[in-house]
Amino acid sequence: MRDPVRWARVLLDGEPRWLVVVGEELVEAAGTPFDGVAPRPGRVVGRLGEVRLLPPARPTKIVCVGRNYVAHAAEHAAEVPKEPLLFLKPPSSVIGPRDTIVVPALSERVEHEGELALVIGRRCRGVQPQEAWEAVAGMTCANDVTARDLQRRDGQWTRGKGFDTFCPLGPWLVAGVEEAAVAGREIICRVNGEPRQRGNTSEMVFSPAVIVAWAAAVMTLEPGDVVLTGTPSGVGPLVAGDRVEVEISGVGCLSNPVA
Repeated sequence: MRDPVRWARVLLDGEPRWLVVVGEELVEAAGTPFDGVAPRPGRVVGRLGEVRLLPPARPTKIVCVGRNYVAHAAEHAAEVPKEPLLFLKPPSSVIGPRDTIVVPALSERVEHEGELALVIGRRCRGVQPQEAWEAVAGMTCANDVTARDLQRRDGQWTRGKGFDTFCPLGPWLVAGVEEAAVAGREIICRVNGEPRQRGNTSEMVFSPAVIVAWAAAVMTLEPGDVVLTGTPSGVGPLVAGDRVEVEISGVGCLSNPVA
């Protein structure tokens, strides 16, 4: 077992680079979080406040699970699924920390959904839950932004979940985490500093490993793909001028303005 490592994907000298976060410093390290080895940090090349943080993944797809918290299903008067309820968000919906969520003109009700996200580290297909965690590179914070009115109107979720800017990820990737350490992490979503959602990963109906295995039974998961694990209760509206934060204990805080 190795200690978790915070990997940030940053824009440095005009190029995306993976760096290790040590306190407020960014340090060079050989390889990337997808290499599966403990990095050996080198020289300091910057500080968090001095660089642009990019999304800590470049997914070919974003696999999401609906109603994975009992209280969230209840607030929508929906049944808890007997098996993971999967849907997809397009890669074009991904933005990074501090990037702007854009409320589309087509929707009159855009809502936040703070979630724990998993980033796949190696190709994964047809695995059992007990093996699925070996394919996970690490975890980060996510906001499954949703045009709720369109989701309800359409009867399926592609349009309501799929707008550009509707999948903020970050601020970094926490790699080297054991599966057991994912449980018991508090998730808080704030809008303009006011807590809206407060839940705990121990409240998930289906565990992260079960979700990964369920998805991998259908489609090949590639390195960099993202798996969202569901949102706690308390989802609510976002409007232009808001700032929304998703904070997960031991992971970090993802902050985005709304326009």
